[in-house]
Amino acid sequence: MKKVGREVLFLSTGQDNPRNGEGAMIRRKDGSILLVYTAYYGNDWADHCSANLSAYLSFDEGETWEGPRVIVKKDEKAQNIMSVSLLRMNNGDIGLFYIRKVMVDGMGLDEIVLRRSADEGETWGEAHVCLPSDDYRVLNNDRVVKLKSGRLLMPVAVHSPTHPGFGAGYKRGEVVVYRSDDDGYNWTPSHRVLSPFDHDWDGLQEPGVFELPDGKVWMFIRTPYGHQYESFSTDGGENWCPVRPSLNFPSPLSPMQVKTVGKHTVAVFNPVPRAAWKLMEDKKYFWRVWGRTPYALSVSDDGGVTFPQTYLLEDDINDDYCYPAVIEGKDYFLVAYYHSNGTDVALNSLKVTKVMYSEMTEEG
Repeated sequence: MKKVGREVLFLSTGQDNPRNGEGAMIRRKDGSILLVYTAYYGNDWADHCSANLSAYLSFDEGETWEGPRVIVKKDEKAQNIMSVSLLRMNNGDIGLFYIRKVMVDGMGLDEIVLRRSADEGETWGEAHVCLPSDDYRVLNNDRVVKLKSGRLLMPVAVHSPTHPGFGAGYKRGEVVVYRSDDDGYNWTPSHRVLSPFDHDWDGLQEPGVFELPDGKVWMFIRTPYGHQYESFSTDGGENWCPVRPSLNFPSPLSPMQVKTVGKHTVAVFNPVPRAAWKLMEDKKYFWRVWGRTPYALSVSDDGGVTFPQTYLLEDDINDDYCYPAVIEGKDYFLVAYYHSNGTDVALNSLKVTKVMYSEMTEEG
């Protein structure tokens, strides 16, 4: 399998900065690229630990970057702010979506908020609450999308709190796709999408959505079942068919991303690890238990209907890679993702890789 891409940015961790990642990118009106990501501070990298949102800028198509600059600070009542999406809103603003983690009656819950920038990310307005902190909702980075109709979709995994003693106090994941027809001010939930298995511990997790050429919306979902699972909507995300395995994408419990780049549609995901058995012989595997290596790039030239070509972004079995974000350029695209950077923690450093369209040939 052909390896493609080259590193253009690597944000490693350091003292009082134990984790960098879960970013998103957007092109500004002057042509520059804005990268926003979660920058943890303190001495712990877990999801609920302290973090701000920081930004880098590139004025030369991702070759060099200026930063970092903190753009949103965690408030005192929040445990954490994380998992950003950037979107060009219908009124021309840049929208910044993210999760604000809070504690309510001893339970960790998520509030999903939107800030808008009318000056291309130089300043950000007040936080508008899209979904209140009345549930544990997981919105991955780079996940809020705009359909051709202008409707916004926000795919969310819901893990509702339950009584103590059941796992970590949360139910297994169910998927809800929230939609907005007023540019992000109000959101309406779809019918819930459920796991096909009655005794499933994890459920459906970390969904993403992509609009196909015929107007259907394809949803891809992280699962523990050995594949990404999928569902489809023919009414703009209001109703969804029962889930099924997406056989093109055998995968461990790790998220996938699908984006249009130039004339291509690309899917970035972890295939079932080629090195699984080798890793199982290594005691380090039992510590990590990530399985997020290698990192693959499947390419479609029919708008995401079929994916006949697959390439490698990363193939070092000693590292893990996950939580991708993608942005297109004229003759290239960028992929930003977590890189374990030689540690036992997949959620460690942020790497940005630049892939030229010319690298994706039939010989791949």
